[in-house]
Amino acid sequence: MKFKRVVSHEIFGHRLVSRSKSPVISVVLFSLLLFFMFAYGIISNISLQPAAFSVLPISFIISTQRNMIVEGDSENDQFHRGILRKLPENEIFRSDELTEKFHGRVQEFFNHKCEVQFFMTWISTAESFGPRQILAVESVFKAHPHGCLMILSRALDSAQGHMILKPLLDRGFKVQAVTPDLPFLLKNTPAEAWFNDIKSGEKDPGGIPLAQNLSNLMRLAALYKYGGVYLDTDFIVLKSFKGLKNTIGAQSINSAKNWMRLNNAVLVFDMNHPLLYKFIEEFALTFDGNKWGHNGPYMVSRVVHKVEGRPGYNFTILPPVAFYPVDWIKIVRLFKVPSQQADPKWFEAKLQELNEKSYGLHLWNKRSSELMVEEGSAMGKLLSEHCVLCNQIYSS
Repeated sequence: MKFKRVVSHEIFGHRLVSRSKSPVISVVLFSLLLFFMFAYGIISNISLQPAAFSVLPISFIISTQRNMIVEGDSENDQFHRGILRKLPENEIFRSDELTEKFHGRVQEFFNHKCEVQFFMTWISTAESFGPRQILAVESVFKAHPHGCLMILSRALDSAQGHMILKPLLDRGFKVQAVTPDLPFLLKNTPAEAWFNDIKSGEKDPGGIPLAQNLSNLMRLAALYKYGGVYLDTDFIVLKSFKGLKNTIGAQSINSAKNWMRLNNAVLVFDMNHPLLYKFIEEFALTFDGNKWGHNGPYMVSRVVHKVEGRPGYNFTILPPVAFYPVDWIKIVRLFKVPSQQADPKWFEAKLQELNEKSYGLHLWNKRSSELMVEEGSAMGKLLSEHCVLCNQIYSS
């Protein structure tokens, strides 16, 4: 084409200049132009003939590729794509500078002299970390002024999260939100392959929000790697955990005072404890994302039932009064002012029991999150006695 453009330019230039001089010259020049154009066309066609067998039009290639995808679209491929569409868009799977620094930040944070080291998890938005959650955090420091609390949360590991925690930081309490590195936490554990299968779409996360089950797994992995105390964000601490070691709490017991169901809202374990390893193993082997509690409280109960009494496991099961002194049905009563109809004797007896025997109170947030704390209620009294900032007590 370059040869063509140059020749054409020169010929047309000469033709325009010499046009008035001779009609014969113009005819000759025009004939030469036609000759060159004809010759160029023949050469081009000859050179392109072999390529015609291997180079296809773009539109044909796209059409062919689409047909190939449809024809090769097995049920397995459709299943994997369906699973990937189910995965949440939250940041829990993303690796970046924050996740790379995770282990170093944990070590640096707990390098301080911590009376007790606590973990919480928050796989939700910073905006949703509200007054109820702040009161739970405050209660940790009311009972452990020299404790350290790490919240595993990408959302709170931000400028907005820092502002939420700043009132406590300004008072000198050791609290920090850190973006977790799940691949690191799960490395060399029985759940490492499970997590990789979830990310790749090989395993169905189920209908229950995956974040809920990842929280169940993350608490186990964090305690296994570092040891300490895990607390749900709807748990109000009433007294120090300092004397507790390798402890789990019963949610309910039978008439013979044998436990019927355990719960994972509170876990107290040493690093590398074998029971934690068994919890993680059971989580991965029996995972079911369509059954509520199957990978959480029920999983904990299944494992302890298998290993209780076997050598090599050293742990304590505390009665419901320790962590779950009020069940999920009766928790509503604590938020309301007692009346003659609501049995004030129960109110007084429960407050005394909580103050004397309970390490804390699980609020069963799924049931109580929308309840207002009424002034004069047992909950109002408990929160007032165990808060630090003591703001927004009488709110949901």
